[in-house]
Amino acid sequence: MITDELRFQIHQALSHFAPTAEQEAAIGVFGQFITDRSDHAAMVLRGSAGTGKTTLAGAMVKALSALGQKLVLLAPTGRAAKVFALNAGQAAFTIHRRIYRQRVAGDLSAFNLNINRHRDTLFIVDEASMISNQAIATGDSTFGSGRLLDDLMAYVYSGTGCRLMLIGDAAQLPPVGESVSEALEARVLHRYVEHVYEADLRQVLRQAQLSGILWNATMIRQLITHDQATALPRIHLAGFADICVVPGDELIEQLASSYAHAGIDGTIVITRSNKRANVYNRGIRATVLDREDELCRGDQLMVVKNNYFWTAQQAAGESPAVSVGGFPPPKSPHPATGSDTNSFLANGDRAVVQRVRNIHELYGFRFATARLTFPDYDDMELEATVMLDTLTTEAPALTREQQQQLYEAVMADYADVPQKGERLRLLRHDSHYNALQVKFAYAVTCHKAQGGQWEHVYLDQGYMTDDMLTPDYIHWLYTAFTRATEKLFLVNWPRTQTENSREQ
Repeated sequence: MITDELRFQIHQALSHFAPTAEQEAAIGVFGQFITDRSDHAAMVLRGSAGTGKTTLAGAMVKALSALGQKLVLLAPTGRAAKVFALNAGQAAFTIHRRIYRQRVAGDLSAFNLNINRHRDTLFIVDEASMISNQAIATGDSTFGSGRLLDDLMAYVYSGTGCRLMLIGDAAQLPPVGESVSEALEARVLHRYVEHVYEADLRQVLRQAQLSGILWNATMIRQLITHDQATALPRIHLAGFADICVVPGDELIEQLASSYAHAGIDGTIVITRSNKRANVYNRGIRATVLDREDELCRGDQLMVVKNNYFWTAQQAAGESPAVSVGGFPPPKSPHPATGSDTNSFLANGDRAVVQRVRNIHELYGFRFATARLTFPDYDDMELEATVMLDTLTTEAPALTREQQQQLYEAVMADYADVPQKGERLRLLRHDSHYNALQVKFAYAVTCHKAQGGQWEHVYLDQGYMTDDMLTPDYIHWLYTAFTRATEKLFLVNWPRTQTENSREQ
């Protein structure tokens, strides 16, 4: 593969868009990376909102495909993989489901690093700012070393002639517990490979400057690199049709309009806390969607704790929900554009309720059997016992104390089994102990929204004053702004934080 041919194919894929000088330079660096014959080379492409990073990345994928290069596209979440797949025109997969495999049949929550059987393959990861390299003890799963970046690098470079390209926006929120996104830092990548190629896109395209969302996002991003920022950013509204302030007394009517225009799945409320998201979810269901039952058909849910039980049960044809219910068998998970076969349900996965039955209380908790579809995985269908208690709690999922309470109550049910090993085996296969922990997903925190895009985004930053200004807040605000593709609504935004020509 020669650089001139690659450049031509990228230009062809860009179609009607003439590359900027920065994009042209990035194409040149990309060509050097592709033609580097060493075994240990990597590339990072960084770009902020409005710089054409997404378009250029898609053109690179299409050009390499046209030239016969073997590719694997990855992203940290199902929704991010779906967006990447649509932009690149071919299937994308979640990182966890691609690089890990179940360790042993008896332990559903333990995963080893998979064997990379690919040869001469380029792995391209989008939304790489979300890749953590900090081992976090969650108590509910074990993935390889516990450090995702370490494992990703180990997996890719264990393949014959394989290499990695990371794409992301360093201005977005870094992974929880980390101050920077290490996967986008060349100094970090040098720990794994000898040659690291870098390209940065900073110039906002002219057409992007016409968008209030992108214009303001660029202004917010610039504050990240300026230590002298002492006041909260002032959002410019004048002359922009895609950004506006929504007073609280107009929120219900406006949300109903967004649901009609963009759909429920195309609309999201982003908040700064689980507590605030919970308030929104209750209010939206009661006043906008007029849903009185605790859980209804059409409800949007988000998985809030990794779950390995229900996909394993379905794959084995042993789902308790199917065996005792009256529903027809659900469709099996299957790979298709933008998704891959699910080995587990991940924290952050989105689901839509199709049917609910058998609401009951047991072990001090409330449960239901629900048929769910997963829109980010080609509407994969699955039946599961879901935990109703987590729907409206302020905690992210069951607390440690609640989890212990459930454990002890279920184990007490098996007290007549003499051997502890057998009791633990029964516990691991108990449908109530493994109930899917979910929350309503009409409103989420920004970390939960990261990697996804919605046509209409409602942003509630809560109470803010100048003395609460921190780098974390600026990253949060920038990330939240860039989730919107069509319209951004600032909920109850203070007048002191907006600028409008009519008031100046």
